[in-house]
Amino acid sequence: MTVLSDLRRTMHMPRTLRWRLFLILLAGLAVAHALSFGILFLERTMSAKATMLTTLERDVGTSIALLDRLPPQERAQWLPMLDRPTYRYELGQGQAGVPELGRRAAEIAETINAATGQRFPVKVESIPGQGSRLQAHITLSDDSLVTIDVMPSLMPLPSWLAYVLVAQLFLLIFCTWLAVRLAIRPLLHLAEAAATLDPNRKAERLDETGPAEVAYAATAFNEMRDRIAHYLRERVQILAAISHDLQTPITRMKLRAEMAEDGPEKDKLLNDLSEIERLVREGVAYAKSAQGDAERPTRIDIASFVESIAFDYQDIGKAVNCTRIIDAVVVTRPHAIRRILTNLIDNALKFAGAAEIEIESLPDGKIRIAVLDRGPGIPEDQLEAVLQPFHRLEQSRSRDTGGTGLGLAIAHQLALTTGGSLRLRNRSGGGLAAGVTLG
Repeated sequence: MTVLSDLRRTMHMPRTLRWRLFLILLAGLAVAHALSFGILFLERTMSAKATMLTTLERDVGTSIALLDRLPPQERAQWLPMLDRPTYRYELGQGQAGVPELGRRAAEIAETINAATGQRFPVKVESIPGQGSRLQAHITLSDDSLVTIDVMPSLMPLPSWLAYVLVAQLFLLIFCTWLAVRLAIRPLLHLAEAAATLDPNRKAERLDETGPAEVAYAATAFNEMRDRIAHYLRERVQILAAISHDLQTPITRMKLRAEMAEDGPEKDKLLNDLSEIERLVREGVAYAKSAQGDAERPTRIDIASFVESIAFDYQDIGKAVNCTRIIDAVVVTRPHAIRRILTNLIDNALKFAGAAEIEIESLPDGKIRIAVLDRGPGIPEDQLEAVLQPFHRLEQSRSRDTGGTGLGLAIAHQLALTTGGSLRLRNRSGGGLAAGVTLG
């Protein structure tokens, strides 16, 4: 088990599916290509060997018969005409050899014996230190010796074969890469669509063309996104309907409470009804914020827009100031941005008594509006949670302030529907910074 574990750790696969498929396909195709080349090379070797033995048998039979019929004094001049690239003829005993024969030498010896037709005595010996070289000593009818010096070799490989193999390897790599790319690209598009899934935004649907499996996955994803958007709209509509319908009975209850006798119980009841009414209004506002994309974008001067909001607060005696602004024109939904900034400023005034507004340009060309305060701030582990509906910080934010837990949720939802984002961070020295990035 330890050896297998070490082997798995040593030969670990890449983490990406692209490279895993690439290596698996390339390895399989390379092995198949190597096997095909090996089989072709083996078949070529066997064919060349069979051709050599057939040629040897035919030539030896003819040559020995010719030399046997020639007068001894004329045989020497015929020898050069009988030579072949893999064997040649000599008159005499030739070199001394050993009788041990290898497999190839035995096949050649059998071929020579078959070629002479068993009419001439044949003695085959291998030459020591010469590899597969051997000599066949044949005694003619006049008792003279003829030696056949055999140097068997297959046809040499052409020089261009190496270049062909390299070209095939590169073609194999390219085709594997192209196949993996075509197979992985729809999966990457699906992953990107899933990562950026926002049912509240109108995004382009995935392309439902291509192979059957890819088209089916894209269709299933589009249908899933439509179902999620439908469920969210249904939930928001239910929340809006309940909140709206509660306003009438709450109003009747307040009127009846007003008609009751004065006393501590009446005051408590009216306060509770006011809290319920405020919560209902915030619920309706949150439901409307989920549909904030219904407002058409408009070009606005962001500096003048923010200053007008600050002046409105200053007119009623609130400490709201613009400490840093820039001149810029943006295309956004002004009513949604106004509601976002109003909620953030109200939070700052509620928990710090004063608010500062800054406008800055980001490196990517976007505009960020930050509302700063010097209040108690928010614990780091709660900075994301407070953006969810009805989430309240019991320790750092007192319930006596009358918060409903929907102010930041509404601002966050509106920021998303306008194509922007809302981020909270604690300031050094105390306080909170709420930044709205305009999309």
